[in-house]
Amino acid sequence: MLGLLLSAALISFVCTDDEEQFRLPTLKGNAFLADPFANTEVLGTVWKPSLSHKGDGSKFDGLWSVETSTDNKEDMGLVVKDKAKHHAISAKLNTPVDFTDLHANQKPLIVQYEVKYQDSMECGGSYLKLIAEGDAEFTHDSFNDKSVYSIMFGPDKCGLDSKIHFIINYKNPVNGKVEEKHAKASENFKDIFTDGKSHLITLIIEADGSFEILVDQNSVNSGSIHSDMSPAINPPAEIDDPEDKKPEDWDDKEKIPDPEATKPDDWDEDAPKFITDPDAVKPDDWLDDEPEYVADPASNKPEDWDDEEDGDWEAPQIPNPKCEEGNCGVWTPPQIPNPEYKGKWAPPLIDNPNYSGVWAPKKISNPDFFEDKTPFATLMPIVAVGIEMWTMTKDIMFDNIIITDSRNTADEWAAESWNKKALREKLASSGDSVIEQAVDLATENPVMWVVYAGVVLVPVVLIYFLCCRGGSTSGSATDNLAESKKTDKVTPDDEQEEEEMPGLEGEDEAGEDEAEEKEAEEKEDDDAPVKRRTRKAD
Repeated sequence: MLGLLLSAALISFVCTDDEEQFRLPTLKGNAFLADPFANTEVLGTVWKPSLSHKGDGSKFDGLWSVETSTDNKEDMGLVVKDKAKHHAISAKLNTPVDFTDLHANQKPLIVQYEVKYQDSMECGGSYLKLIAEGDAEFTHDSFNDKSVYSIMFGPDKCGLDSKIHFIINYKNPVNGKVEEKHAKASENFKDIFTDGKSHLITLIIEADGSFEILVDQNSVNSGSIHSDMSPAINPPAEIDDPEDKKPEDWDDKEKIPDPEATKPDDWDEDAPKFITDPDAVKPDDWLDDEPEYVADPASNKPEDWDDEEDGDWEAPQIPNPKCEEGNCGVWTPPQIPNPEYKGKWAPPLIDNPNYSGVWAPKKISNPDFFEDKTPFATLMPIVAVGIEMWTMTKDIMFDNIIITDSRNTADEWAAESWNKKALREKLASSGDSVIEQAVDLATENPVMWVVYAGVVLVPVVLIYFLCCRGGSTSGSATDNLAESKKTDKVTPDDEQEEEEMPGLEGEDEAGEDEAEEKEAEEKEDDDAPVKRRTRKAD
């Protein structure tokens, strides 16, 4: 019963939701970029393919398209159309991301987008590059794999190796060199490449340098850019002296062979490791002359076998049933370890009297040392977002990309886009029970708990009134009806009918006549029995 009620609630919700006109998410708050890919016109105006080449000279010849997904004919996204090709496309931000301003106002940077592998991912990337501000103005045409990015973020997979990149290109304030800083590996996300569903990928970097990576709003990695990047943003204060060399007489062997040890006279280096067991005896049931295989006695020569054309027929061979325990053939005694075996002699090791210890170059002050206590504030400004990738999987869809400085803005954007999309995909493909789906639905939409309460409680209340309270009233009415039939007791309905039905004209006279006739009939009935009794007495 509960399952039926919840099924009705689920169907009602999904149908109502499907009947609503498809709506794009609306931006509520500030965003450096927020693109729901509302129409095909964004390709070529907002998002422009690169006309450049890779560093090795190969072209970015992979095609892009803004189109609907295979299971939703209204929701569009940016789609990679070719496999085994290089793709590059970019969009400029509405306003640049200045990390100094974000830090001063204690605001985070949030990068969030949807990715859907409509075909199971084989090998390729699906990450975003947040292009750093350079000396020259950024142009879409020149975007390539050598374009300097401030942050690279997103999934990547090839074969069994999969990861979610979070890489910072950090510029050393002392020597001006840019070096990649990699976050530790993320966990519990690998199903996104094969389940065919839309997935929400989110990066949050707080002003204090802490970061969190989420997949479908579940945390898969967290840490701090201060301490959890490799190599570390802040270099060590001291480094190994590159000019220091290990002395030629440095002895780093802790143990050496004892020079005074000699091989014992009775040490036989030629003794074998195993010997034949001298105590072994051939078992009594051993069959020396039995072959391992015999002709199959159940096999017969085919009727169409021609000895002249096909040769002499031979039955197929089968394992000899007498040798099932491995007791056929030439018997040989088993091998046992040789108690006299000692192997190659070697002198024992002793402490090296000339041991100098483990050598290491001396430390010197790091000429490129610096200490950045607020690395978030010094990240390179961002002017554009690009997708530069090679893939062996086509039809990878990117959707609802947003770069903002507000968690509420990102959450509300997801609530109007991915949350609804993911729920529909789950209900469409889930093999869970009705109750499990109902719980999942209510988790995503808390208002459904109210719906469930109404669906379950209303029937319970009705049943209570009909079966409990209504039952006692019905029983009393039944008893009164039975009594009235037995005793001609006047019931309230009779009284009401008498009151509501006025007499007809001539009713009194007819009533008197009927009364007289009835009285006469009763008199005749009284006389009849007396006459019968008189005749019987005679």
